[in-house]
Amino acid sequence: MWEPEEFEQSLTACSRSTRHAYRSDLSDFISWADRCSIGGPAEVNRRTLRRYLVELGERPRRPAGPRTIARRLSTLRRYFAWQVKTGRIGVDPTVGLHSPKPSGKLPKVLQDEQLRTLLDEPSVRASLAGANVDGSNQALDPLQRARFLRDQACVELLYGSGLRVSELCGLRISDLDLEAGLVTVWGKGAKQRTVPMSQPSVDAMAEFLREGRGLLGGDGQIGDLVFANMRSKPLTPRDVRRILDRRSLEPTHPHALRHTFATHLLDGDADLRSVQELLGHEDLATTQIYTHVSRERLRDVFDRTHPRA
Repeated sequence: MWEPEEFEQSLTACSRSTRHAYRSDLSDFISWADRCSIGGPAEVNRRTLRRYLVELGERPRRPAGPRTIARRLSTLRRYFAWQVKTGRIGVDPTVGLHSPKPSGKLPKVLQDEQLRTLLDEPSVRASLAGANVDGSNQALDPLQRARFLRDQACVELLYGSGLRVSELCGLRISDLDLEAGLVTVWGKGAKQRTVPMSQPSVDAMAEFLREGRGLLGGDGQIGDLVFANMRSKPLTPRDVRRILDRRSLEPTHPHALRHTFATHLLDGDADLRSVQELLGHEDLATTQIYTHVSRERLRDVFDRTHPRA
């Protein structure tokens, strides 16, 4: 009746992670509708959807915030538009519904000390040089060293090229041009873009490909993919989060490195259009939030350093 599989199959222009998010959001709504004895899409009206969105924000255990509610509504809009387009229902009940206003919370940008810890933490440098994390001269196990090389390449790419974590995990050998210092990624909506690599990320990637990937790749189990986890399976966003947790002083989301990349470019006088291109944003308005972040950073610098601030 609800046909979630058919809906997911219709999302041909979306990335795998986006399709998964749509399916997860739709499954939540269908479960709620079943509890309310709603038999299918034809029985849903605007009042029904308003009730669902209100209850999302009032759930006792994990109430949804404005951004989550807006995303759920976006999924429902896409789903019911598909229902109308394919002739399954006659009226789209999402027409006229409005998303809640976002909280206006600015993206988190890593402080210099946090960034140094992630990229240049002494124990990491020692491990890459062949010493143990505890500083002893005993040689590292080859597999452990391969893990460090992989982790360094991942972190350098997330910050140095501003990649999304899904783009990082989906990288293939053919996407890398280390001689030119370029990486080609497939972003949201299966859109391709080519991004420069920083010299540290080129160096880290070259070392990982030369000395680490063969040990982690499980004799070709990951095919052309660049990164594998310790089980010789393709690296996942959750694996990347664990990499950051091992290195950072506090919980750090991989997307914070992307935010930091964009903010540092704008702080260095990069123009907004160039940053939009590097991030792969379809809409310039999405990129403009980083101008607000930069102003916040400038205010912080002024308050900390100006003698009459």
